[in-house]
Amino acid sequence: MDRNASTSLASEFRRVRDYSVQLCATLAPEDTVVQSMPDTSPTKWHLAHITWFFERFVLEEYSGSYRRFNDDFDYLFNSYYFSVGQMHARPRRGLLSRPTFAEVLEYRQHVDAAIQDLLEQNDGMEVIERVVLGLNHEQQHQELLLTDIKHVLSCNPTHPVMNPALVVPESVLAGEYTWSNGRSGVRPIGARGMGFCFDNELPRHDALLHEHALGDRLVTNGEYREFIDDGGYRDSNLWLSDGWAVINERGWDRPLYWSESLDAEFTLGGLRDIDASAPVCHVSYYEADAFARWAGVRLPTEFEWEDAVSELPVDGNLLEKNIWHPVANASDRQFFGDAWEWTSSAYAPYPGFKPLPGSLGEYNGKFMCNQMTVRGGSCVTATDHIRPSYRSFFYPDARWQFLGFRLAKDGAA
Repeated sequence: MDRNASTSLASEFRRVRDYSVQLCATLAPEDTVVQSMPDTSPTKWHLAHITWFFERFVLEEYSGSYRRFNDDFDYLFNSYYFSVGQMHARPRRGLLSRPTFAEVLEYRQHVDAAIQDLLEQNDGMEVIERVVLGLNHEQQHQELLLTDIKHVLSCNPTHPVMNPALVVPESVLAGEYTWSNGRSGVRPIGARGMGFCFDNELPRHDALLHEHALGDRLVTNGEYREFIDDGGYRDSNLWLSDGWAVINERGWDRPLYWSESLDAEFTLGGLRDIDASAPVCHVSYYEADAFARWAGVRLPTEFEWEDAVSELPVDGNLLEKNIWHPVANASDRQFFGDAWEWTSSAYAPYPGFKPLPGSLGEYNGKFMCNQMTVRGGSCVTATDHIRPSYRSFFYPDARWQFLGFRLAKDGAA
């Protein structure tokens, strides 16, 4: 690896790391400590964990002169890497009043300076690849930071605004739901080997697609409201058995963050009127699947989705647009941004999948059970982080992420 590449990476490192802190600029220290449910983590914890990742998997493996900022942090900010040690229990992260938010920022500065020194002294391929992985990991946590603080603030009855500078675009009318035929036959799926990808996007392989059509946009709030008004949450025939149990146990009768009157929703910009033409989001896989059954169609497979976008540029309502909420768009098919799209595909390894060696093999592979694959990124996904082959995954009852869906059907449109 030449020195220019290492210098460029150092600049990218500063950009991504600084952006994580910038996202928190409108938060008070008190905001950063709260954990509103086990699935979320405090903002302060996110900032510390991604710093721990660089410390543990870059500095401690490749810098012989590095000294830890605080030995206790190795336990407090490990997430799920049991191969390198034990960790503080996830549901109790909100109990960590110490270290303070200010100390976490000092920790970041300490690690950032050491990474910059390492990149100046070591331009080996292993170091470069590990830092690139760390930056992609950080971008994942930038998204989690925003979705988690949204849930935290939603628990406050005063409906606080996370960022008053967010753009509120004018709505456009969503037209009739239309369809485009997908390709059938044997199609290549997976990362093409150019640039960074996660191990779960490999190896590239062939998948058999049957004749099908995909919806030309995401399902909207207005269309989902029709499902609600038609008794969708009361008709057991529409629901998977687990889904029917979940909505009855938890009292679900509308998407997360919708008001009981079904006319307003909580956003990172505070409480807003629901835009009927904007994509519905914060719905579980169970809800997306039930809607598809109600509509007489189905959800796409992840392979149908990927093949449809394989030649498309990454463009859409993504993090840098500073909207941070799905918006109506009549000019494209909304494959990237707005909301992660539930697919009907279980999160499973591709044929011949091999996790990363060592502790980093815990990153994706051990979660390939009982989860569903989502595609396309959301309104808080960084543009340079998403790609056609990118696979994320959530349990089917998850709703706190920006999760939406489009429809698919068998046969030609």
